[in-house]
Amino acid sequence: MGPLTALYYRILQYQPENLKFLHEHFRVIEIANPDADREEILAAVDLGFAPLGYYFGRAKMELCPRLRAIATNTTGVPHIDVKEAAARNIKVFSLEKEVEFLGTITPTAEHTWGLLLALMRRSPWAHAAVLQGQWNRRPFGAPRMLSRMTLGLIGCGRLGRMVGRYGLAFGMKVAFFDPYVEGCPPGFESLGTAEQLVAASDVVSLHAPANESTYKMLNRDLLEKFKVGSYLVNTARGELVDEVALLEMLQTGRLAGAALDVLDGEFVPGFQVSSHPLVAYAKAHDNLLLTPHIGGSTIDAWRETERRVIELAYAYLCEEKCS
Repeated sequence: MGPLTALYYRILQYQPENLKFLHEHFRVIEIANPDADREEILAAVDLGFAPLGYYFGRAKMELCPRLRAIATNTTGVPHIDVKEAAARNIKVFSLEKEVEFLGTITPTAEHTWGLLLALMRRSPWAHAAVLQGQWNRRPFGAPRMLSRMTLGLIGCGRLGRMVGRYGLAFGMKVAFFDPYVEGCPPGFESLGTAEQLVAASDVVSLHAPANESTYKMLNRDLLEKFKVGSYLVNTARGELVDEVALLEMLQTGRLAGAALDVLDGEFVPGFQVSSHPLVAYAKAHDNLLLTPHIGGSTIDAWRETERRVIELAYAYLCEEKCS
C-alpha cells in the first residue's frame, strides 16, 4: 500500500506548522476549494478536509472510493453527512466531542466578553470620537454597572459556562436556559424556558449549536419578550437569529444594542457582506457592533485545533493501515 493521500483546500488557511506536519505524513493534494474538486483527485483521497460552506455528502463520498477519514476543526458538523459517512465506514474527525481538549480553548468566550464590554461602554464609538478631536465622556455613559445586571445564557455547554463564569467575576447575576443540561453550575440559575430567560436578562448571550431545531430560535416572538433596553451578543451562529426581526428591534429601541460576530449566510460561497442589511444599519447607527467571525481567532487556538484533528485522523488511518 502506498502513502496516505490527503486532500487539503487552501481556503482553510491552516497554520504553516500544521501544513508542514500534513506534508510530512501524507501525500498532499492542494486545491483552492471544493469547487475545484475533480473525480480523478477524489478517487485518490484517504483523508479529506471539510471547509464550512461546502457540503460533504453522499454525492461527493461516492467519488471517493479510498476515503477513510474526514477532518474539520469545527465543533459542529452540519456541513458533513455524518450518517452517510458512518454507513461507508468513513470516520469523521471534528472537535464536537473533544470536551477535555476544548476546555483549554478559550478565545470565543473571551471575545464574547470583549464584544459585550465594547457594546455597553461604547468603546469603538468613543475611540472614533477621540480621533475626530472630541474629548467628552458624557455621550458615552453606559446605562448601568455590570454588577447591577443579569446575564442570560441561551446554551450552557462549554462556552456558555465559560462566559457565565466570567459574568460571575464581574459580579453579575447569571441565568441560563438549556434543555440539554442537567444540574446547574455553581452560581448560575436555571430557567425553564427561553422566554423566561430573555424576560429576566439585561444581556442575552447565545451559545447554542446551529441545527434544524435551533434555526432562527431567536424569532420575532422571542425577541419581543426581551426586556426593553436589553442587549444581545451572538458569537455562536448567525442562523440562530431572525435578522429581519432583530433589525426592527434595534430600530425601534426594543433592544438597546447588539454585538454580532456571526451573520446568517456567511458560509455560503459568494457571501457579500457589503450588501447585508445589518451592515448597512451599522454604518449609520451606534447600537450595533459587528466583527467578522473572529471569536476563535487567536494564532494559538488555530494552531492547536487544526493540529488536533490532523493528528486524530492520522493516528486512525495509521492504525487502520496496519491492521
